[in-house]
Amino acid sequence: MNELKLTEKQKRFADYYIASGNAEESAKKAGYSARGNTTKLLQNTTIRKYIEERNKRLESNRIADMEEVKQFWTNTLRDEQRDLKDRLKASEYIAKTNAAFIDKQEHSGEIHNTVTELTPEQRMKRIKELKAKLEQ
Repeated sequence: MNELKLTEKQKRFADYYIASGNAEESAKKAGYSARGNTTKLLQNTTIRKYIEERNKRLESNRIADMEEVKQFWTNTLRDEQRDLKDRLKASEYIAKTNAAFIDKQEHSGEIHNTVTELTPEQRMKRIKELKAKLEQ
């Protein structure tokens, strides 16, 4: 983010905007006259890039990743001071994220539909054959 060339005023605007989401208020706090400047400021590609990068960084700090979640579950599981039901639930979550309970099976290969690969004449012939078998 250091390579982005923002003036101090633009940076202040972007930081205020990230915090409040209000462009006019942010422009005023940063030292701009709000009328007409907010659209230009929000369309400025450097400012937009700065805002996007800051939001990504803030978001990654706020949201736990799976490693952190699994560590929490593991700590809960191992904490003998916790209720047994909480420890059991943590163990269930750990097991589920490690695919210990397989509820469904996934097919990773190709599926060939022989019906759609047949010509209309071949399909009609196949239908007649199947009808004949059913009538027997």
